[in-house]
Amino acid sequence: MARDLTKTRALFERAKQVIPYGVNSNFRYWGDEETLVATRGEGAYIWDADGNRYIDYRLAFGPIILGHAYPAVVERVAEAIRDGTTFAWTTPLEVQVAERIVRMTGVDQVRLSNTGTEATMHALRIARAYTGRERFIKFEGQYHGMYDYVLFTTAGTPASALGSRRNPINVQMSSGIPEGIRRYVINLPFNDVERLEETVEARWHELAAIIVEPLLGNAAGILPRPGWLEKIRELCDRYGIVLIFDEVKTGFRIANGGAQEYFGVRADLVTYAKAMGNGFPIAAIGGRREVMATVEPGRVSHGGSGADATLEVLETQPIIKTIFRRGRQLMEGIHEILTRADIPHAMTGLPPIFSFILGTDEEPVDFRGYIQGDEDLYEALVMALIERGVMPDADGREPWFLCYSHNEEVIADTLTAFEDAVREVKSKS
Repeated sequence: MARDLTKTRALFERAKQVIPYGVNSNFRYWGDEETLVATRGEGAYIWDADGNRYIDYRLAFGPIILGHAYPAVVERVAEAIRDGTTFAWTTPLEVQVAERIVRMTGVDQVRLSNTGTEATMHALRIARAYTGRERFIKFEGQYHGMYDYVLFTTAGTPASALGSRRNPINVQMSSGIPEGIRRYVINLPFNDVERLEETVEARWHELAAIIVEPLLGNAAGILPRPGWLEKIRELCDRYGIVLIFDEVKTGFRIANGGAQEYFGVRADLVTYAKAMGNGFPIAAIGGRREVMATVEPGRVSHGGSGADATLEVLETQPIIKTIFRRGRQLMEGIHEILTRADIPHAMTGLPPIFSFILGTDEEPVDFRGYIQGDEDLYEALVMALIERGVMPDADGREPWFLCYSHNEEVIADTLTAFEDAVREVKSKS
């Protein structure tokens, strides 16, 4: 039985009159028929304006690590805002949040900001100031925020535009970016040690930073090959380049200390956002004291009681360990269902942030490998899941996110719906 979306579509029509395309982020637009209006969330679930309930695996693109409206966080925020929200001075709460981040991640110092975009943008500026150089390396398919310097060859790039592996093309991903910006960014294939070494050795004197998502957060969670992050660290040390880990998606999600802890590689600067506030807007830049000292005194963004409460729960309870266990159950269940259905596939990512590629048995190691999968089949499968009340992102580049509220019952319900959706999609193929 198809969902009733009468109220949802009416609200969306109202939104289109006053908001371009009816959304405040292009990533929320799924077309006029499929774009939803969410009215509330609780635990692992969200509801649309017609009261349809969905098991949520988008989790606001990753920030919800504990669950929607998690009581311990909501209560802390409600208590804190009675004393005001934003000041032109440092607050005790900022100090406490920074202390937690330092303790959990091992960075020397922290600056708080509002969004992941701001954090990565400022990290690049710090790297330039520290090194006196201007260019930087990023990797194909990685997304570091919505600002000009990094909007080249992100996960939306078509395969035909990438150019050769030896000489990749910087593909501009938005109108309105000045042409001169292109010269500052060098895109390389992820996990390609040969390309990285030859580029750094030829151009190290120009390079302020190498910025990298330790796993491809916008390309199905593709993992680094053994030795890849270590090689980046080695080259940065050899040539005086600042290594920036963009942990907006992996921070406080794959380990309390993020990717630095999980993969055992330390960066010079690290950016955090999303999971650290369980949905409340807060981000941070952390790093080595020597590099962070480049920041001159100036405006400091207000921290957040949401972050303090979220990090306290993560620090004192086995949250991430539990998410790994339940996520592994889900990954194994999906793998078994696809195998029984004789659908070629490759599982990618880690249990708290994973996906799967359809149409191939070979696990991709970079964005070029990811785009060889069957995206149409993936979208058809997800749309069938959504009709059954399970909501991952229809775009296979966006991983499935798990939170602490995805309990065993939720996982079991998801797998039941997944098997039904696979059966439906196979019957139509």
